[in-house]
Amino acid sequence: MRIDVLGAVRALRDDGSPVDLGGPRHREVLARLVAAEGRMVTTDTLVDDLWTDPPARALGALRTFVAALRRALEPDRPPRDAPRVLVTEGPGYALRLPREDVDVHRFQDTLARARRDPGAVTDLGAALAAWRGPAYADVPGSAWARRERTRLEELRLEGVELRARILLDSGEGADLVAALGAHVAEHPWREPAWGLLARALHRAGRQADALATLRRARAMLVDQLGLDPGTDLQRLETDLLSGSAPPEGVRTAWAGPGVRLGPRTTVELARTLALAGGDALVHSRRDRLAAVQAAERTGDLSLTARIIGAYDVPALWSRADDPEQSRAVVAAAERTLTALGPGGPADLSARLLATIAVESRSADLSGTELERARQAARQAEALARDLSDPALLAFALNGVFLQSFSRPGLAAVRDVIGAEILDLATRHGLPDFAVLGRLVRLQSASALGDLDAATSHAEAAEQLAATAEAPLVPVLTGWFRARATAARSTEPGGPTAATAAARYRAAEDALRTAGMPGLHRGLFPLALLGLRLLHDRPAPTDPRLDWGPYRPWARPLLLLAQDRIEEARTALAAVPEPPRDHMQEALWCLTARAAVRLGERGTAARAAAALREARAEHAGAASGMLTLGPVARYLAEAEACAAGAG
Repeated sequence: MRIDVLGAVRALRDDGSPVDLGGPRHREVLARLVAAEGRMVTTDTLVDDLWTDPPARALGALRTFVAALRRALEPDRPPRDAPRVLVTEGPGYALRLPREDVDVHRFQDTLARARRDPGAVTDLGAALAAWRGPAYADVPGSAWARRERTRLEELRLEGVELRARILLDSGEGADLVAALGAHVAEHPWREPAWGLLARALHRAGRQADALATLRRARAMLVDQLGLDPGTDLQRLETDLLSGSAPPEGVRTAWAGPGVRLGPRTTVELARTLALAGGDALVHSRRDRLAAVQAAERTGDLSLTARIIGAYDVPALWSRADDPEQSRAVVAAAERTLTALGPGGPADLSARLLATIAVESRSADLSGTELERARQAARQAEALARDLSDPALLAFALNGVFLQSFSRPGLAAVRDVIGAEILDLATRHGLPDFAVLGRLVRLQSASALGDLDAATSHAEAAEQLAATAEAPLVPVLTGWFRARATAARSTEPGGPTAATAAARYRAAEDALRTAGMPGLHRGLFPLALLGLRLLHDRPAPTDPRLDWGPYRPWARPLLLLAQDRIEEARTALAAVPEPPRDHMQEALWCLTARAAVRLGERGTAARAAAALREARAEHAGAASGMLTLGPVARYLAEAEACAAGAG
């Protein structure tokens, strides 16, 4: 038995004769089970996928379709024997066929093998030739089929280009000119394809045509996108002009500041460099936005959605490094999502929604914007789970994490999110998200005061960073170790407060040039203030300290440290509610301490109400980078003050 879905859905017996699968609904049930790749699909999901508005007897109709398919696929099975191909499993059904007997699985496996081993190029060519048309071609109206068609078409295009690259790298490929010419004409925004076509023309002895191809690519990119070609195309043109053979197996590399790249190349490059910190991080953000704007100018919605959603770089901090740039990306994602409409490809919609959730950092948003960001995070997660796409789900969960600061006291919730991200990343080879999962769990353990667990996550993150080329990780874990030193400085025989302050200053020196102003500004003064509060000392009043976004909450304590009591009272009255981010517990504790010192019972009561759910956590420690000590201490003081105790 063989099943094909790369074209119209069909089943063939071992002798090649077709199997009568029945009507369109029968074929769609079979196709949907093929798309699940052997996993069970619940009857509820099948009903929802088959009918936009399921009829009252939809479940009965589904069972009828399954029974008919079983008879068609296993005509010789005795009535009392259990099915072996279309099986009942739990609350649904699954298709049990070897992957080599299903054309789409065979294609995906061959493509994966060719990525690792160029020797599989012949098999890849055969797998590409087996396509008879768009995947699931006779299931045109179903949302799940549209999603799968979009995903598989992207894999097919990758396969076409990978096969051409392998052949050209091996010294062959002169006969690829016609196929690559058609490929470029149909998909002009796939920048690497232009280079492959030029290389094939050169291999065929047509150097002038190869140069003309590269100049056409340049003109199109400049005229329609406002960007120059990427470094691969530029290098290839230089080689052709100099008469040297085009380099084989060229890989994209960082081109340095000021070089303008095509949108696809730019985003892939930005993803690679975003964790590098410093100038590379700054350039990646800048060029990422340029690529988004260039894609929008083409008017190609699918291209724009892919460019926006491709920057799935893990994000840990709830305050944006460049709020204006983040707002621009969110606005572009919202425009594209609206234009795609509710019937747009689910994978593109999920990536756009996850982008909105990740870029909408909670510390920078109003109430309405916060609710939209949280809604986007929930929708992205739901779509990603439905699509069973591990990388997409990890990206969506990153958005869920960044929107999980709705109130103080949610460290345990965030630890669950971090654990799932880490599990997905470990099982599916997503090293950057494995780092993110470890850092989220480090933050959560830090917030809960479990320094041993947090240290274990810090060490694991550093080991991952060594292979994932993520030099920012030791910067973050260096701050955690300073935070741990500060906490232990209150223990008998522990390090001194001066030692903890020196650790914080070393961590600050490492962070200063890391390219993360949203994290950096105000962190060091806040850490010093936390250290002083741990030791019941007044706030640091050095005028050179830049308190950044935390100044309103620190100011009453700064004024109290200078015995400016009435000014402190006025400053406390003006303190806003803390933003819902990593530092909200810390800022509420600062408010509570100032209210207690000033005897402001109403403010103390508000702070106590906000902190009650966080009584088991440590203030500021949700950052994984500093601590003000146990929330319970500040809560008890605030409750006593609010109750009128002395």
